[in-house]
This record gives sequence, C-alpha cells and structure tokens, in this order.
Amino acid sequence: MSTVDDISAWRRRQRPWVLLRPVLTGLALLVVYYTLPLDRPEHGSVPGLFTGLIALAALVAWQIRAVMTSPSPWLRAAESLATAIPLYIVLFAFSHATMSYWDRAAFTEPIDRTDALYFTITTLATVGFGDIAPVSQPARIVVTVQMVTGLILLGLVIKAFLGAVQIGLRNAEGSRASQSDAGGAAGHDDGRPVETDRPTSGDGGPSDSGPAGG
Repeated sequence: MSTVDDISAWRRRQRPWVLLRPVLTGLALLVVYYTLPLDRPEHGSVPGLFTGLIALAALVAWQIRAVMTSPSPWLRAAESLATAIPLYIVLFAFSHATMSYWDRAAFTEPIDRTDALYFTITTLATVGFGDIAPVSQPARIVVTVQMVTGLILLGLVIKAFLGAVQIGLRNAEGSRASQSDAGGAAGHDDGRPVETDRPTSGDGGPSDSGPAGG
C-alpha cells in the first residue's frame, strides 16, 4: 500500500475519534465543574484563574505546533478548538460560581454553577442579556479579563489555528511528494539490468555493412 493510501486510511479511522474525543472531554470537564467544591476559595480565586489561563495558553501553543506537523491538519485543529474553548468556559464559570459562593453580592443576584455557566457563555458570545451583571470590584475585574481574553480567543487564537492548518497542509503535501519521489527511485533501483541503446546502422558498428565486394 502506498503512503497516500496509508494517510487516507488513517484519516478515515480518525474521523469518528475527532468527533468523540471533544465530546468526552467536554463531559469530563462538566463532571469536574459540578463536583469540585466551591468552599475552597483557592479554587476560584483570581490567582487560581490566572494560573489556569496560563496553562490553557500553553496547551493552545502546543496544539498549534501539533497542527503544523499533523498529517491531517484540519481534523487536528477542529479537535483542538473543541477542547480549548470548553476548558476556557469552565475556568471562568467556576471562578464566577466560587466568587458568588463567598460573596452573595458579587453579582446582581446570587448565582449557582448553572447560572455561572450561562453567564460565562453569554459573555463570551457577546450577547449580554443583562439579567446577571458583576457588582463587586473583584467580580468586575474577572469579567473584564474574560471579555478581553474572549476577544483574543475568538480572534487571534482561531486565526493562529488557521495559519497552522495552512502550514500543516504544505508540510503534509511536501512529505507526500518526497515519499513519492523516494518510492519512484527505489523502483528504478530494483536490481534489474538497465537497457542501453543498441547501435544502429548509421553508428559505424561492425554489423553496419557486410563484407566488401571484390
């Protein structure tokens, strides 16, 4: 089987997993989100949130590099975004829920985990229904950070992934071309004798003419 056939077969095998892995990751994040205790302020504190954002940025940078070297860049980029965006949402939602747990006046109304998840998604989507809004200074700082980083996520990060996909496509095409050239060279160098041009009647060889007439 050729290298191109191998890559095509690999892509067919990976397509179900590309859809399944983000779903499983999202479910795992939701389980953690709804089970992690809110009575520990270090879990949802501002330093904890920034630590999570730094870890998320490192994960996104690693995923972008992985897209560049993947034999199927589009699939890898889709899977990476489907993992990074839910993680971003859960980080801020948990921070909002923890803040409201310790300060019931942090928002216009006390919010639970589901309310915090709803508020985070509406803020990221720039919908802003206005039913929940930050009131305290720490809550306003965290929501401001979410709005700024949300713009970065929806703008620069997605653009970076698209650029990585283009680089990955060029790298994959170059790899297939080099492997195809190597396969062609191996086919010519398989131990068979190389045919050479036989001399023709006009080349002056010994069989060009019969014995000279008397």
